[in-house]
Amino acid sequence: MSSPRDRGKSSMESSGSEPPVTPSRYESQKRRDWNTFGQYLRNQRPPLPMSHCNCNHVLDFLRYLDQFGKTKVHVPGCMFYGQPEPPAPCTCPLRQAWGSLDALIGRLRAAYEENGGSPETNPFASGAIRVYLRVVRECQAKARGIPFKKKKKKPTTTEMGGGREDSSSSSASPFGFS
Repeated sequence: MSSPRDRGKSSMESSGSEPPVTPSRYESQKRRDWNTFGQYLRNQRPPLPMSHCNCNHVLDFLRYLDQFGKTKVHVPGCMFYGQPEPPAPCTCPLRQAWGSLDALIGRLRAAYEENGGSPETNPFASGAIRVYLRVVRECQAKARGIPFKKKKKKPTTTEMGGGREDSSSSSASPFGFS
């Protein structure tokens, strides 16, 4: 007698071959991004194998993608610099939006490791990439007049109970600047 889980299975499924699973939107985009990056490396002169790729190649790729961007980013000399909704068009360049680049790097970082790359050598996980993305985010926010504000963490019980000697030090940067 068949169990309730087995009822409704076709004879093909019960023979062991499963119907193909449609990949999620994320998985499809990750595969497209991976293929696009691979094509970018193959188009370099001379072509660059993935095994020789480093964070500088990833940064070059991100800069290359800017030419296909759709986000107007005002330059500091533009009369609309810092205005969230400029009243007229200007000649400032179109760029890739920070959020798009950040999501792209996340997908490429995952794809690199899924395709046999080591987490220790992942060029998409480099500190230089994080710095680049932070600079892009801050520049785009300033150009639009919308400062990026980091979400504040909820205080822990030790912070609420006075667990620190100087409460003003919690807002200071460990690098000596705020």
